[in-house]
Amino acid sequence: MMQAFYWDCPRVEGQEFLWWEYVKEKIPALAQAGFSALWLPPAHKAPNINGLSMGYDPYDYYDLGEYDQKGYVKTWFGSKRELLDLIDLAHSYQLSVIADIVINHNNGADAEEVNPIDGHTRWTLFSQPKSGKFLRSWDCFHPTHYETWDDGTFGDMPDLCHRNPYVYTEILKLAKWLIEDIGFDGFRYDFVKGYGTWIIKAIQEQRYTKNGQPFKPYGVAENWSSDREIEDWLNEVNNWNDNPVDAFDFPLRYQLKNLCDVYGFSLKNLIGSHTVFYDKPFGAVTFVDNHDFRGDDTPQITHDKLLAYSVILTHEGYPCVFWQDYYSWDLAKEGSPNGIAALIEAHEQFAAGSTSTLWLDDNLYIMQRTGFENKPGLIFVLNNRQAIVGTGRGFPHSGKILISSRLPGGAAASLTRLIINMSTTMAVANFGRRLADMWFISRKSNQRLFEKLLVELRLERQRAALIPGAAFCGHATCH
Repeated sequence: MMQAFYWDCPRVEGQEFLWWEYVKEKIPALAQAGFSALWLPPAHKAPNINGLSMGYDPYDYYDLGEYDQKGYVKTWFGSKRELLDLIDLAHSYQLSVIADIVINHNNGADAEEVNPIDGHTRWTLFSQPKSGKFLRSWDCFHPTHYETWDDGTFGDMPDLCHRNPYVYTEILKLAKWLIEDIGFDGFRYDFVKGYGTWIIKAIQEQRYTKNGQPFKPYGVAENWSSDREIEDWLNEVNNWNDNPVDAFDFPLRYQLKNLCDVYGFSLKNLIGSHTVFYDKPFGAVTFVDNHDFRGDDTPQITHDKLLAYSVILTHEGYPCVFWQDYYSWDLAKEGSPNGIAALIEAHEQFAAGSTSTLWLDDNLYIMQRTGFENKPGLIFVLNNRQAIVGTGRGFPHSGKILISSRLPGGAAASLTRLIINMSTTMAVANFGRRLADMWFISRKSNQRLFEKLLVELRLERQRAALIPGAAFCGHATCH
């Protein structure tokens, strides 16, 4: 998935009111690179209270840039017609389009009202949206007669009460309109900690039709929490749900930042529990950065970011690439073996099957994907130190094989021979002051060498168990 925006992107890129057109120009190249989905920013009209808005403060859900209100006809990203053209072009290239749907709160009300429950005055009267749809008043927001647990606002924006039957019905109608009339293929649910899982389950399970056929939208949630909280949330929302939802793996993202930006970070902390993709790989959307990592409290990754991309694009989970990394920071490096584009190619061609850890210590991590159907699998090697040893003749790209001195000699030699003899080898190297290589292998054409490597790694694991301080992790599938 490509997150096709970042914070203030229309202004930063000089594409104000033209962002849909700008993204549309990139669609052929993104499809060719191997992307299968575009996640777009909120498309509805926002109030533009303190300048043009990124859309996370909805005013008129049905104004996608066609009504003259809140200072402009277009949204900051463009017109409704331009959005529809973008979606049509994406579909012609077999790209799904994900809508960012913000249903926790609203902003820019037309007037204040007194809430009779507590006597407080709030901006809750939405009586003049020019679409004429989903009009709202005080009883659509907290506090209401329908529930008591919500505090009432998101910042200074009133929270919608989904238990109000009118609000519940209007949200389902909105979702159906976005899928069936506008053409979106799924939803990214903003701030799901603000409301019950039942409303998402209702949206996901609603009956939709596209091109005369039943259709189930994709769903991914922003639940900025610990792995335990996210997994509990996934269990709750997907229990008795015939169209399950994924969640962004925020815990993994923090580990990736430590990998890239913290000197001496132990690779033992990268791969293991306390991440969503480790426990629920089929429910995790993995990512490196997004639009919310932009300040002192939530900074972006600043060093060796391609190391992080090498992890998410080889391991299990559904990887999401950030537009700013791919384009603005020039990490795509299309046409070279050392960028996100090469990693995406590797993901599409090789990354499949179960994951086995072949070696893991503080400074070296070797992982195997076993392959599935037409994807042969891969071996991924991550080295957390600059020092490397080992060279091999005929290595297709860099002339080097990254064999850490931490890897026992017998296994290192086997790995070196294996790679040198691989006709299907592809290397992705030199990602920063530390290095990551991937070796993508066909078990069918190289079965004997492959099995020899696994046998020697197993023997080295047994030897390592006798050495104080040594560490080796593996699974039965390695045997």
